[in-house]
Amino acid sequence: MTVERRYDIVISGGGLAGLSLSILLARTGWKVCVLEKETYPLHKVCGEYISMESWDFLCDLGLPLEKWNLPKIHRFQLTAPNGKFLSAELPLGGFGLSRYKLDAELAVAARKAGVDLYENCKVQDITFENDIHRIKTTLGEFIAPVSCACFGKKSNLDVKWKRSFLSRGSENYVGVKYHIQTPLEPGLIALHNFPGGYCGVSAIEDNRYCFCYLTTSRNLKKNQQSIPAMEEKILKKNPVLKKLLDESLFIFDDPLTIAQISFRKKTQTEKHTIFIGDAAGMITPLCGNGMSMAFHGSKIVSPLINEFLQGKISRLEMEKKYQETWNRQFAGRLRAGRLIQRFFGSAAPRHISQPSSASTRTPKRSLSGRPSGRWRRIATCGW
Repeated sequence: MTVERRYDIVISGGGLAGLSLSILLARTGWKVCVLEKETYPLHKVCGEYISMESWDFLCDLGLPLEKWNLPKIHRFQLTAPNGKFLSAELPLGGFGLSRYKLDAELAVAARKAGVDLYENCKVQDITFENDIHRIKTTLGEFIAPVSCACFGKKSNLDVKWKRSFLSRGSENYVGVKYHIQTPLEPGLIALHNFPGGYCGVSAIEDNRYCFCYLTTSRNLKKNQQSIPAMEEKILKKNPVLKKLLDESLFIFDDPLTIAQISFRKKTQTEKHTIFIGDAAGMITPLCGNGMSMAFHGSKIVSPLINEFLQGKISRLEMEKKYQETWNRQFAGRLRAGRLIQRFFGSAAPRHISQPSSASTRTPKRSLSGRPSGRWRRIATCGW
């Protein structure tokens, strides 16, 4: 027999966007479930830097951030492949927290709020008929008037639905992440360039650091699909990365990886399913506020879903208002991120010419003496 479960809202994907949205909706009295294909706690490829704009929101969701003694990050450093660098203070700053801890704690908070959380539950398809969504999964069928997709960067449904960002082709980026122990300044987040990519390093809980980099699939292919060979021959061209790779203690036996990452423009709704987080639009990692965007997206859509279920607005009004608000909040950030990323791993590093002995200075001007607009954007967008 087919198991069939009925809810007001079914959320596919139990990451940051899905879990935070579920808590907000459950608190308003709706029957909510989250479908997560993995089991908590779990590691994910992520820079694990959160802008301070999300601190109060996470506390309101029930996370005791102050008790966790998390590293506060207030300084940014950018290095070129030759090791020379620029540094600046971050106007807003942020804090470090691993996805391993964050997602698991949000899952606990969701269950406390009354959310039904199904782990090891893979979504196979979502259909819409007669104003009702049917979500087919490995645990049976779920039925709800509202369906939200928070399944991250790329999923089997993106391919099944032939979403437009895939039909235009993919940049084919590869993401790699480690946790390391190394004697670095906990208040610093660094972005290290190497040919064809860049690596972010910042502190997280328990005196560890997130070491996460993005590169093109060409770099991996040139090294026979070997990550160690690629790191040896390409990443280590940057002396700062060479020192980190050679001298740090790596916590993972093997790196976490993700392939076929796309930063192309995405839609926020399809087939009346609402996309939130990376499923709605993914910002380049160098901008460092993708995690905050996931939280912000849940805050945008939750009151609209509430109004729709109360009969105050139609489904089309809910979808239109969400898309308009989402684009007003995030479309500019995503465009800026895509523009800035073009300079990384290629042209940008050649513009860094200050000697490394200038570590006590905070460069604010280009070599011409005029303020560098590109540098201002990089230094203030989160990383």
